[in-house]
Amino acid sequence: MRIADRLVWRDGALTEGHRRVPEETAVALTYNGGTQAVMMATPQDLRDFAVGFSLNEGLITSRDDIVSLDVVELDDGIELRMWLPDAFAERLAERRRNIAGPTGCGLCGIDSLAEAVRPAAHVPQGRRFTPRDVMTALVAIEPLQKLNHETRAVHAAAFWTPARGIVALREDVGRHNALDKLAGHLAQTHGTATEGLVIMTSRVSVELVQKAAAMGAPVLVAVSAPTALAIRMAEAAGITLIAVARNDGFEIFTHPERIVASADTGTRSTQTDTPHVA
Repeated sequence: MRIADRLVWRDGALTEGHRRVPEETAVALTYNGGTQAVMMATPQDLRDFAVGFSLNEGLITSRDDIVSLDVVELDDGIELRMWLPDAFAERLAERRRNIAGPTGCGLCGIDSLAEAVRPAAHVPQGRRFTPRDVMTALVAIEPLQKLNHETRAVHAAAFWTPARGIVALREDVGRHNALDKLAGHLAQTHGTATEGLVIMTSRVSVELVQKAAAMGAPVLVAVSAPTALAIRMAEAAGITLIAVARNDGFEIFTHPERIVASADTGTRSTQTDTPHVA
C-alpha cells in the first residue's frame, strides 16, 4: 500500500489531499522452471495465492504435491517458483500458459472455449444453514477488510463457519486472486470449505463458481449479482449460490435446500470428514 497525492473537486472547490491506494504488481507463477501464468495481484499472502491457484486450476491435487515454493522479488515483479514431481510434467505441458493476465482476470491464458466453461467439480450436500447464519457472516467480514478500509479498491474472500465465525479472510485487487489466496490458506492449514460459507465482496462470475467448487464449498455468498452462466454452473455443481447479499437480506439462485428457517442444520450426506483449521 502507498500514499497517492490527489486533487478533490467537491462542493464547488478544489482541494489537495492524499489517498491510500493498494499496490499492484505482476506475479508470475512458475512450475519446474516454466511460467504457467502471469497475473496482476496485490503483493501479500503470496504463498496462499500460489497454493490456491495451483489447486483451483487443477495443476495439483493437494498442498503436498508442491515439493518447494519460493517467493522471489525481481525488478519487474514477483516470481512464485514452484517445483512439482516429474509425474506432473505432462499436465503442465498441456496447460502451459505464458501471457499477462489483467487485474481480476480469471480466464487468463485459457486457449479453448471448452476449457473456459469446463464443468465444475460436484459439491456434496454437506450441512445446512439458516438465514441468520448468512447475515451473521456478512456482518462479520466488514470489520476485517483492513486493506479495503484504507484503499476502497480491493476485493475480499472469506470463509465462515457457525462454530468459529470468520476462519480466514484474504484481500486482493482481483476477486479471483482473493479466492485463490483463501483456498491456499485453507489447504496449508489442513482445512476444508465443506462446513461453512465462502463469501465474496464482488459479483459472481463463472470462474468464481468453478474455484468454489474446487474448494468443496457448499455455499457461495456474494454482495453483487451473478451472471447467467454462473447460475447454470452453480446449479450443475450442486452449489447454493446466494447473491445480492446486503444488510437487509439476500437472494438464493440455486439449491435453496441448504438454507433452512430452523436451527436444525445437521449434515444430511454420508460425508464424514471433519474440517480442522488451525
